[in-house]
Amino acid sequence: MLRRLQVPALGPGEAPLRLLHLSDLHLLPRHGRRARWVQALARLQPDLVVSTGDHLSCADAIPLLARTLGALTADGTPGVFVPGNNDAYTPVRPDLRRLLGGPLPRRTPDLPWDRAAAALVDAGWTDLTQRRTTLQLAGRDVVLTGTADAHLNRDRYAEVRGRVFGLALGVTHTPARRLLRAFDDDGHAVVLAGHTHGGQLRLPMLGPATTNCDLERSRARGLSPLTTGSPRWLHVSAGLGSSPYVPVRLCCRPEATLLTLVARERLGVR
Repeated sequence: MLRRLQVPALGPGEAPLRLLHLSDLHLLPRHGRRARWVQALARLQPDLVVSTGDHLSCADAIPLLARTLGALTADGTPGVFVPGNNDAYTPVRPDLRRLLGGPLPRRTPDLPWDRAAAALVDAGWTDLTQRRTTLQLAGRDVVLTGTADAHLNRDRYAEVRGRVFGLALGVTHTPARRLLRAFDDDGHAVVLAGHTHGGQLRLPMLGPATTNCDLERSRARGLSPLTTGSPRWLHVSAGLGSSPYVPVRLCCRPEATLLTLVARERLGVR
């Protein structure tokens, strides 16, 4: 499904900015239907497309990934991405030790993420991993800060840290609270993340059982303050895919989100 949200993140009189947020595609070569649905989102003509990681479930899906996301930037629309934990590791079957909290065997990264990232760059995307850059979007300069994945403890925010001025967006995969505080301290108006799958299995009235990180369950998907009391925003995508070994969602449909940043006063926020 396509979710549409307005985010009161701009100053008085600033024109709206439209962001298409994708996450957690977990592509396999057989996912042609999912790929076509994503490609069709080009009709939305956003000002920026953001993909927040977990693009792959196997190396053979790299060509499909490049075609899929390349369709969104083919007309010159800028796109930015960061990797997720499953861009480094192929999915494994659920392990009873994980469920019981015991130690897991050490693994070596076995997905060629460097090759996948290069294919996306060739398709017109910008790799934001441990990088801060400025893009001109809808006639204004927008600062973008990206990190590697906090779930793997690869986020090195100190490498990109620094106070931002004007409109700034943070991009990461896992919305770890330490990372959200750092983005907030530096003044990022909106941070985009994924990883949680929205909880993937949500119970009516109770919500998700887990976020697979230290983010509160109440913030497993959607829009919320970046930190407690902050005037800035976090958007967590419930994502479009899942592990091939757990291909089930309950009360949590796959999604992409069209975020429209608007002036705070427009929605009664100051």
